[in-house]
Amino acid sequence: MKNQKIAVVAFNQISPFHLSVPCLVFSESLPVNPGLELRVCAFEASPLITSAGFSIVVDHGLEALETAQTVIVPSWRDPNERPPQPLLDALVAAHRRGAQLVGLCLGAFVLAEAGLLEGRKATTHWAWAQDFAKRFPGVQLDADVLYVDDDRILTSAGTSAGLDCCLHLLRQQYDTATANRIARQLVMPPHRQGGQAQFIEQPLPATSRDSRLSSLLDWMRAHLHEQHSLDRLAEKSLMSRRTFTRHFRQLTGTTVNDWLLRERLALCQRLLETTHQSIDHIANITGFGSPVSLRLHFGKMFKVSPTAWRKTFQGNETAPR
Repeated sequence: MKNQKIAVVAFNQISPFHLSVPCLVFSESLPVNPGLELRVCAFEASPLITSAGFSIVVDHGLEALETAQTVIVPSWRDPNERPPQPLLDALVAAHRRGAQLVGLCLGAFVLAEAGLLEGRKATTHWAWAQDFAKRFPGVQLDADVLYVDDDRILTSAGTSAGLDCCLHLLRQQYDTATANRIARQLVMPPHRQGGQAQFIEQPLPATSRDSRLSSLLDWMRAHLHEQHSLDRLAEKSLMSRRTFTRHFRQLTGTTVNDWLLRERLALCQRLLETTHQSIDHIANITGFGSPVSLRLHFGKMFKVSPTAWRKTFQGNETAPR
């Protein structure tokens, strides 16, 4: 990421949290990457009033977009408000010259208003997904995922998904070790794949079946070392296979196999980061069965081997025999 310039667009009534997301991720990488330059810019006169009531001073205008390799719109103050034309024009110009554009949370509305998401896959905060789909029918909206990367344009769901998206961007542009280190400093999972489901508001299980499923998920987490078939899980939930499959997807946003894979990989991460257990033993207690299977799935998900992951978090310490 040599001589990498990143421009983050601020505006009046911006949420301090959303503005801080890209600033946290990329400013933390500055000590190990002196070629990275992060600029917060605005199309409105400074100081800007945040949604929390305090003001911030921004030193750069939209000219920062003219030389940035990455432009991030961290949110938008009102999905029903069309962004000003100078901002939309600047985003289009940046994309035309090859810059990577990122719309976090409601920032996807800004990219869509600029016409940059037409015909592309994208996502946004689940609470505004229905409105987004109606207003931008030409966009292939997937409201069930954390973030979408579609050929130099990234969009993410709300709040913490923005952090996942920025870490993905950092991992993509720089390296996995740096992204993992920053994730650890932020006390968050080093990697959640974009296809993972958003945490959609569901205060209480809708039915008694869903209550049984919630208990089943806890049981499955405690028995990841076992092999689980659909028929066995459906029987344990007192449902038919078809009913179980439907309710499982409604509750988790994914299939049983995908859910199990993510849970097993998450457990692998924790064991690699905090223990000296062998790869063979970790493969057995997480349900992968063999180190070959563990390495295959781990490498496919995180683009790094389990051993390299362990070294990232434990240094060059070697596991005792």
